[in-house]
Amino acid sequence: MRALIFLSQAIVPMILFLLILAGLNKKINLYEDFTKGAKDGFRTVVGILPTLIGLMVAVGVLRASGFLEFLSSIGTGLLEKTGFPTELLPITLVKLFSSSAATGLLLDLYKEYGTDSRIGLIVSIMLSSTETVFYTLSVYFMSIKVKKSRYTLAGALAATFAGIIASVWIGNRM
Repeated sequence: MRALIFLSQAIVPMILFLLILAGLNKKINLYEDFTKGAKDGFRTVVGILPTLIGLMVAVGVLRASGFLEFLSSIGTGLLEKTGFPTELLPITLVKLFSSSAATGLLLDLYKEYGTDSRIGLIVSIMLSSTETVFYTLSVYFMSIKVKKSRYTLAGALAATFAGIIASVWIGNRM
């Protein structure tokens, strides 16, 4: 166990050291390449900032308006038959758009049900095995100007759905 802890703490500095060593060995101007990459990264952030702000505002409006709780009340009958806790429907929907907003809902669930409760376990597994699909698609595709994403959305939603099913199944077995 100590070896794993050491490795997890040392891996990033080791990779950075190896990259610097390789760059010096090939006589690459590391500082110039670093600043060029930082400038490109800053341009990317500025380019996707409107999308990020729009997503954050939309999630905030949905959460503040009570619409997520309304959806939970509608889905109660359908979800009870599947074993999916209806309390998790809002966080499941929000996670598709914003991980930070989903984390806020996660903390609310932890306060109400506890971290070791069935709901706490399922939601913990679910948030770690699903992706912010719409956020990721909008940021990545917008930054490289992709117009047609083909099957990306369907594949991402299928993978997220599989993660949700697996988290409910695993959480109900613990």
